Amino acid sequence: MLESVRLRLTLWYTGVLALVLVTLAAAGYFIFWQSTVKRTDSDLAELSSAFLTTLTAELKDQPGPDALKSAAQVAIAEHRFRDHIFAVLNPTGGLYVSSPDLASGRAASEYVPTEFLSSEPFRRFAEASSRADHFYQNLGAGKLGYRGYARHFSVNGQTYTLVVLRSLHPQKEMLEEITTAFAGAIPIAILLASAGGYFLARKSLAPVAAMSAQAGRIGASNLHERLAVQNQKDELGHLAQSFNHLLDRLDQSFERQRCFMADASHELRTPVAILRGESEVALSRAARSPEEYRESLTILHSEAQRLTHIVEDLFTLTRADAGQYPLEPRNFYLDELLLDCAHSVRTLALAKNIAIVKDTPPELPVVGDEALLRRMILNLLDNAIKHTPAGGRVVLACQRAGGDFAVSITDSGTGIPIELQPRIFERFFRADKARSRGENNGGGAGLGLSIARWIAEAHHGRLELTRSDATGSTFTAYLPSAPPSAASRG
Repeated sequence: MLESVRLRLTLWYTGVLALVLVTLAAAGYFIFWQSTVKRTDSDLAELSSAFLTTLTAELKDQPGPDALKSAAQVAIAEHRFRDHIFAVLNPTGGLYVSSPDLASGRAASEYVPTEFLSSEPFRRFAEASSRADHFYQNLGAGKLGYRGYARHFSVNGQTYTLVVLRSLHPQKEMLEEITTAFAGAIPIAILLASAGGYFLARKSLAPVAAMSAQAGRIGASNLHERLAVQNQKDELGHLAQSFNHLLDRLDQSFERQRCFMADASHELRTPVAILRGESEVALSRAARSPEEYRESLTILHSEAQRLTHIVEDLFTLTRADAGQYPLEPRNFYLDELLLDCAHSVRTLALAKNIAIVKDTPPELPVVGDEALLRRMILNLLDNAIKHTPAGGRVVLACQRAGGDFAVSITDSGTGIPIELQPRIFERFFRADKARSRGENNGGGAGLGLSIARWIAEAHHGRLELTRSDATGSTFTAYLPSAPPSAASRG
């Protein structure tokens, strides 16, 4: 059950709210209690000052040996308040006069606990007050709990102590009422907040549940469907848009895979059909001449070579897409590689009376996989020779372009139509008809340029069709250069 995000959000929200409410309640209770204590102490100090003022005035009007006692009794009578006790202690700490001395009947039993002034807590309070001019302390507990205040005053050269006690029972009742109110309000607030939090979490996560259900219905057959975006500006809207972009990429990838499989099947079907047909022709008659068998075997061998070349190209592209084609970089000179590649295709060029023009300056150090770069350049040269009419020429040039080497192969063919140029690097795409080249002219499977572009990108470079018009086409490969000290001859 805790696996639900809505429930976890509700529990977290409720827990945090409960912690905040309890903390605020505790802080409020403490502040109120502190304020009550300070106010009580202030009231006791003011009451004691008023008491002593009355006592001093009465002493002036009542001379004699018992003047202090009489004056104290008058002051007690004038400042008698409910829940307050006054007591005057003699210089030795004994009880001289007190409120219970003046109370009688019901008043004595209801408001003034007579036995409290003779209790052990009061005796200890009296002893402690003798060591300080102003002394505050709580005495007793429950309904007999008091806040005590003691201060000294002098009469006829002797030091007496005035004690004022205030009952803590009203204060404790108020604090208990506050505690009861908090104890009742906090659970109700938490319960209401939990219900509201669960409702808000459910409502907020409803679009996620809808997106999850819709995403669960999307498969290969309906990959064109997209998630509904309710609000493009909030986080859930951004999530839905990101998921839709992912579906777009997946749809494009699936479409490329379908096209790739269809094109691969089409390319493989032709040589397989030729192999099967030629073998059936060779086996259709019991006796054939050696020349006929040789002719059939020659055709079978040619188509087997073509089929092998297509399979190898497919395997190369598959490993490249999966990132499993390991590069073997080393230091070498690009100018030497270009001249070697031009020398390798001279037989193909001579067969069509095509001149290969080389414009490669010396000392072009690079770091890369020499075998793959050789394959890229040979693919481009072979492609240029195939699309150059007899008597034409192919130019192989290289020059610096900033921090790169720009290797360009230019043919003198008929060019590629503008509408086909953006697709020239697609797999199995061939613009043969546009460039007046038939299948009998040595047509490939349309994978050479795709492989060449991958090789350039694997070396952190790029391959571009930089020019194509009626006078020919130019393909340019940009390869990062290496410091001169990174390469070595031989």
